[in-house]
Amino acid sequence: MTQEKEALLEIRDLSVSFRRYGRGLGQTELNVISDLHLTVFPGEVVAIAGSSGSGKSLLAAAVLGILPGNAAVRGHMRYRGRELSAERQRELRGTEIALVPQSVAFLDPLMKVGRQADGHRKPYPTGKRRALFRRLGLPEETERLYPFQLSGGMARRVLVSTALLAGAALIIADEPTPGMSLEQALEALSMFREMANEGKSVLLITHDIDLALAFADRVAVFYAGTTVETAPAADFRRGPEALRHPYSRALWRALPQNGFQPAGGFQPYAGNLPKGCPFAPRCPLRTAECEEKMPPVTRVRGGEVRCRHAT
Repeated sequence: MTQEKEALLEIRDLSVSFRRYGRGLGQTELNVISDLHLTVFPGEVVAIAGSSGSGKSLLAAAVLGILPGNAAVRGHMRYRGRELSAERQRELRGTEIALVPQSVAFLDPLMKVGRQADGHRKPYPTGKRRALFRRLGLPEETERLYPFQLSGGMARRVLVSTALLAGAALIIADEPTPGMSLEQALEALSMFREMANEGKSVLLITHDIDLALAFADRVAVFYAGTTVETAPAADFRRGPEALRHPYSRALWRALPQNGFQPAGGFQPYAGNLPKGCPFAPRCPLRTAECEEKMPPVTRVRGGEVRCRHAT
């Protein structure tokens, strides 16, 4: 993958907020994603890492245009150089852009899983689907079952197969591997990697950083609704000295194999974000300027970072 290519998906200054009612009939706006930047190129797997509540799954919904009615989206999302309007999202959803959802509740309880995996494509790709099912460790009779007859891990593998069969140029996989055995998870991620090697793109949202690092080209680190760093996956494998943002280093040190050293404090709630850098209250490098103003995105050592102290 070379980044001289035109971006498949480009996100700049993205903000997502929700209108909600307070006391009486008064409305307030809860800003959940703020000034988020992300670029995905053809032929790469980009892993999105970060703690729960950092905006990872919300980003997937924003790209696909499946946010609830009380959501407001600002900023720019471009797909193949064109703005992702609501109309264009409807055109691309399920064809050019496919989702592996986090919840198995996305499966239709009244439809057999074989037909669900085939989707609306005709003629139905039965042979290809059966081959995918075999690679994912799904027994032959799985295609004749209903979702309630599947284990959680089987249901997730069916969801993975639906996205792979779509032939989409961009696959957004939202926590696709929980409930799978290690062997099954590795096989699923190997299939995503193969698709990227063929020129497609994968946005892999995950808490399992270790597993993702074996397949990803780059890692985008989310914190409190924004990207704080985007770096080559190789930098995470090298260790904290190769990373640029204090939170990325803290995330690396919190991994069990790296000593399981949790950072002090907590990620701020979306309704109570600090004025400046969201990580400033927990950051050992913070200055008064960090607490007053969000730092811009800068290029440092082949990655992007939002930190005044990055070197």
